[in-house]
Amino acid sequence: MCQFVNAETVQVRYLGAVSLDSFACTDVKEVSDVSRICYDKAERYMVIRLRTTYYHYCAIDPDTVRSLQAARSKRQFFETRIKGNGVDGPFDCRTHPIPSKYRK
Repeated sequence: MCQFVNAETVQVRYLGAVSLDSFACTDVKEVSDVSRICYDKAERYMVIRLRTTYYHYCAIDPDTVRSLQAARSKRQFFETRIKGNGVDGPFDCRTHPIPSKYRK
């Protein structure tokens, strides 16, 4: 018997389609702009949905992602610890390498 599973693919802003096969995803139940957090620990790569748009963050460590998931205000944690200034940031994929398996 053969079983086929369709992998979920999302459109990530500034990148394009990304398969979530290798990600562990958490839906955020609280009222927040942050509605989903997906993390590929092996690649240190996070995809996060803000409202209805997915964004990606590179070279992000597991402790930061765990802290984001546990934060009382995920939006505030995201704004102060993860989001960049539009040119650079601690995990900005413009200045940190996108893992080769996700590069277009």
